[in-house]
Amino acid sequence: MPGIDLWILRSRRRLLGAVGLAVLAAVTWLTPAAAAPAEEVIVLPGASSAEGVAAGRGSTFYAGELFGGDIFRGDLQRGTAEQFIDAPPDHMALGLKLDDASGQLFVAGGFTGQGYVYDGTTGAAVATYQFGTPGTSIINDVVITQDGAWFTDSVQPKLYFVPISPTGTPGDFNVLTLTGPAADTSGDFNLNGIAATPDGRTLIVAHSTNGALYTVDPLTGASELLVAGVAPDGILYESGRLWVAEPFLNQVTRLRPNPDLTGAVVEDVITSELFQTPSTIALHGDQLAAVNAKFDTGFPPTADEYEVVLVER
Repeated sequence: MPGIDLWILRSRRRLLGAVGLAVLAAVTWLTPAAAAPAEEVIVLPGASSAEGVAAGRGSTFYAGELFGGDIFRGDLQRGTAEQFIDAPPDHMALGLKLDDASGQLFVAGGFTGQGYVYDGTTGAAVATYQFGTPGTSIINDVVITQDGAWFTDSVQPKLYFVPISPTGTPGDFNVLTLTGPAADTSGDFNLNGIAATPDGRTLIVAHSTNGALYTVDPLTGASELLVAGVAPDGILYESGRLWVAEPFLNQVTRLRPNPDLTGAVVEDVITSELFQTPSTIALHGDQLAAVNAKFDTGFPPTADEYEVVLVER
């Protein structure tokens, strides 16, 4: 999520002219079964902001209220959502992911410098981590690997790792200091989204200031360029593909990385008239779910309503 006004203004100027809104539809009455599924909006009732979304078990999804920290839970098939967790005061909710094995929800706490763990079934608080100092740390996004959860910091060149035991218990966190291009903190807002290969041996981080994605060795912190020329917020890696939310381009780009993760090519650019600065994404079957963060209304955003948009992926 873009967390600093100056960064937002610079991003708008840098990306102005690149914004494209186009919806391509192919509907054939001879073969209705092959028609693209209809786009859909799922309102987050009562939300005053939004930023993160994560797929849960079955058709369940979770979404976070950026400035309030509340968590919504919904059903992607039914198109419904309701408040699930009423977070304590001063909490925030940015990127979030569900650990399928333990059923726990891991949430990045933004400007608080914190990360949160909730029970994904009951909503009960499991753990709170103070990764960084408020004001000098922005905990932005999280990804789950076989061993635990990795959180990004948009101000510090660091990743925070929370191990998850075989019984599902989150342990004490460790700090991984990055080297190489991903460690650049020269901008107002740097590390953003995070993803991982299925074996967890390579992390992929989005760098908003540099407009690039980098690979990171989770053992050493060494980073290398994967692809440049993107405007990333949340990212997602699945089945050999990378989905990149680009809020100020109002689109989601699907990339096909090289097998050795030394480069990537654009396979598709997903747009929708329903998008309004989509910040993070989740996948469910043939659908892509994107949160409308509505950063185009300001920061904090001032829209009357926030929602998750479902489109064909």
